Amino acid sequence: MYAIVESGGRQYRAEEGNTFSVEKLPYEVGDQVELTNVLLLADGDAVQVGQPTVAGATVKATVVQQYRGKKILVWKYRAKLRYRRRQGHRQDYTRLRIDEIVAG
Repeated sequence: MYAIVESGGRQYRAEEGNTFSVEKLPYEVGDQVELTNVLLLADGDAVQVGQPTVAGATVKATVVQQYRGKKILVWKYRAKLRYRRRQGHRQDYTRLRIDEIVAG
């Protein structure tokens, strides 16, 4: 059984026991999180597609880690104007472990 959930404007495939990283959520490590934006539920051949979400379906997860991603460099450059700017950025992420998928 798996579910497609939405978090932070992105969609993720959630299966029980698996982990995945989402944009930072305001929870501490060890907290329980309930994801209610379930777009699709699949259990073998039985597939429920939400319009836009599956009614009553939730995904329960545990926060495993809060971390920062790899640094990326952002360059701004304008030709012939001696204009150069360099800026670094590190995105904050939350790693979730899926505990249970509850069908509605």
